[in-house]
Formats: sequence, structure tokens, C-alpha cells
Amino acid sequence: MHWIILAACSALFLGVYDYFKKRSVNQNAVLPVLFFANLVGALIWTPVLLFASELRSSWLPSSLIPEPLGFTDHAYIIAKSALVSCAWMLSYFALKALPLSIAAPIRATSPVWTLMIAIGVLGESPTSTQLIGITLTLGAFWYFSSGKRDDLEKEHDPRWILAMVGATLINACSGIYDKYLLQHLEFSPATVQAWFSIYLAVIMLPLYLGWLAGLWNRRSPFRWKWSIPMIAISLLCADFIYFTAMHQPGALVSVITPIRRCSVIISFLIGILILKESSSRRKILGLAGILTGVIVIFLGN
Repeated sequence: MHWIILAACSALFLGVYDYFKKRSVNQNAVLPVLFFANLVGALIWTPVLLFASELRSSWLPSSLIPEPLGFTDHAYIIAKSALVSCAWMLSYFALKALPLSIAAPIRATSPVWTLMIAIGVLGESPTSTQLIGITLTLGAFWYFSSGKRDDLEKEHDPRWILAMVGATLINACSGIYDKYLLQHLEFSPATVQAWFSIYLAVIMLPLYLGWLAGLWNRRSPFRWKWSIPMIAISLLCADFIYFTAMHQPGALVSVITPIRRCSVIISFLIGILILKESSSRRKILGLAGILTGVIVIFLGN
């Protein structure tokens, strides 16, 4: 399947993933949700890693079998897991405090940052159309996040908006790093996702134990929700499809990221239709502007 189609499929699962995240952290402790969601993902991949040699000759497709890694290779995956864990800490706490219809459009600006980093790090040269798209997206973002105080500043602590912006920037860096792992180092998608899932759970374990010991603030109690394992399942689907797209020869991170971040459409609609969040004219116009900018960036490739 072509990498552009795969990127669109990943966007669908990513929008559903945002919904399960919101349900899980709503009136719930964030750190345990993060830990158990990551633990589910790790448990799904653990038997595949343990019995990889036996599974190679079984009915399981070879694309789902992780490849053996050396010590340095593991260090590369650990670095990705650390990067993503920082982004998740920021985004989960922000998502708990912000409506999904606000948080998702902020994350939708990720393609802009990815493209800008790609220019500086990978030496990609944006076309004039891409520059127009960047301007449109940034302008729409500032329109969305400023203006009427009752939309954001009075109802929602600006610190959580900044936290979501920080998570978005880190995710943009992660997208560039993904291209390095999958195209330059030529890791297979299954290899990246399997070890990435394991190391995420390992990184989150001490944070969860610290929460249990009362070292971190425990304002909210933890309650198990059926949506927690669904976080892992929907993210595994979204990421595996995304890694597969990025692994294909000729795949461009500056194209894949905007397509993937169109998951904001799913997240916004879920926030309005299912979670019954308020829908203001500013939100709708801001979202339309962000999506227009993303589409223009895409058309410029």
C-alpha cells in the first residue's frame, strides 16, 4: 500500500486514540493511566519478542517480526522512548485540563514544526506553497489560542496550553527522528515499535512507583477504565501503520506528518458530538484555518 494512503489510515486511528486518552484521564490520575496504557502495549509485543525465532516460520507475517538489535541499536530506541515519554507527560496532563476540541487543534500544528525542523536538520527546502501553508497554519493557531478570554484564558489555565504546545514541538522532533531510524538506520517498523513499547513501559515504571509512594502530587485517585487498554491498541495500530509508511523508499516526513495530523478532524468531531464539548465560532474558524494550512503544505510537496 502506498505510504500516502498508509499515512491517512494512521490519522484515523490517531483520532480515535485521542478520544480514548481523553476518556481515560478525565477525573483520573494521569501517571497510572500512562503506565498501564504503556504496559498493555509492552505486553502485546513481549511474546512476539520472546518467540521471534519460532514465529519467523509460522503463519505470522514477517513484517510483524522484530529484527535482532545490537547494543548501540537499543540506545537509539531508548532515546526515542525517552523523547516520546516527555511529550506524553506534557500532553496527557494538558489533555486532562483542556477540552479535546482545544487540545487537538494545537497538536494539529505539528506538521508546521516538523517541516521547519526538516529544513534546518535534514536540509529540506520548502516551496513557496509550503511557506504559504506555514503562514496560514501559524496564523490560524494564534487566532485560535488568543482573542476572547472566555474561550481560553478564563476557563483554561494557559500553562496547560503551553504544555500542549511543548508536547507538540517534542513530537515534531520525534517525527524527524523516526525518519532517521526507519530510513537511515533501516530499522523495520516492527522492530522500532516493539522495543519502543517495551522501553516506554520501563521509563514509566519508576514514575508510577513514585506516584504510589506519594512522591508526586496525588490530587486525583486512580480508577481503572476500559478505555485505558484501548489507548494502547489504537496507538499500536496508528504507529505501526505510520512506521510502515515512513519505512517505504521515498516517503517524506514533511508530507506524512501533515496527513497524519489530520486526525484533528476525528478528535474535534468526537469532542463536539460525543463528549458534548462547546463549539464556538473561534474554534471552528481556527480549526478550518489550521486544516487549510496543512492542506496547502501537503499540496506544496
